Amino acid sequence: MDSFVYKGTMRILMTGAAGKVGTLMRPRLAREGRTLRLSDLVPLDPGPGEEAVTADVADEAAMAEAMKGVDAVIHLGGQSRERPWADIVHANINGTQVLLEAARREGVRQVVLMGSHHAAGFHTRPSDGADLPDYAFPRPDSYYGVSKVVMEALGSLYHDRFGMNVTVVRLGTCNEASADTRGLATWISPADCARLLEAALVAPGYHVVWGVSDNRRRWWSLDEARAIGYVSRDDSESYAARIIAEQGEPDLSEPLHDRAGGVFTLNELGGIW
Repeated sequence: MDSFVYKGTMRILMTGAAGKVGTLMRPRLAREGRTLRLSDLVPLDPGPGEEAVTADVADEAAMAEAMKGVDAVIHLGGQSRERPWADIVHANINGTQVLLEAARREGVRQVVLMGSHHAAGFHTRPSDGADLPDYAFPRPDSYYGVSKVVMEALGSLYHDRFGMNVTVVRLGTCNEASADTRGLATWISPADCARLLEAALVAPGYHVVWGVSDNRRRWWSLDEARAIGYVSRDDSESYAARIIAEQGEPDLSEPLHDRAGGVFTLNELGGIW
């Protein structure tokens, strides 16, 4: 059985819609009776079943306007890489709070926040071979990772204090295909990502879930994602023979493969440190 898909009329605000994940999700989330309201800092050309607004997620007035008439939110906006602290705070921390407050004021009940595995980046593979738990305690690997920890905390607050249904996705590597040996474990296909978002759009309560396909080499738990209705249909193993022939069998003791955050746990992040 596939993930539940909401069949009624729904207007969904998607922030960060011009980014990589937003671009991959737009056609996959299109449904009859559904309107995707696309929001980004850059102008977007809406297609059938889409609307577009140009807005900064940290701009209170712009977010209040973008939120009008919305039934649910998929929050992809913000800085998607490591940046200086002030930039991260503005886009990812202030931006998330502004978005959630605009949703609360508009009476939006369903919010999906695109978090990151970098919120738990310094966790290593469990020595007993078990999966890294869904709610693994935050161990951020960067300023970016810290901002995603704050996102999880804000989502929890808006659920507990205001009754909003919030799912935070600790996203892995979302590409059309797995590109390297690390991705054999961390990849989520665009189709699976859409399935996970569909499940999150109707999930009651507060959840933190790993955003990963059910890869044979996966080591992040899917228990909580499955509990909200996610069913993965894809597996990176179909790319494994070609990737390993080109790059060699991965050494799982190396930080790239042993730590959830991979290269973000090292000290070569473009001079930020």
